[in-house]
Amino acid sequence: LIVFEFPDVFPDELPGIPPVREVEFSIELIPGADPISKAPYRMAPIELKELKDQLQELLERG
Repeated sequence: LIVFEFPDVFPDELPGIPPVREVEFSIELIPGADPISKAPYRMAPIELKELKDQLQELLERG
């Protein structure tokens, strides 16, 4: 994991929620519109395994 390769870059504890912003961003959806269907981005098998491992770890952390 990149966190273990560069521990000096990442904090030991997360600082909390981000500060309040001056501008509130949102994405307005069109009622009844479907998301664009697109083929997944192709990855080398080793990259795909690493991605799955990292996603699983993040899901386990909550």
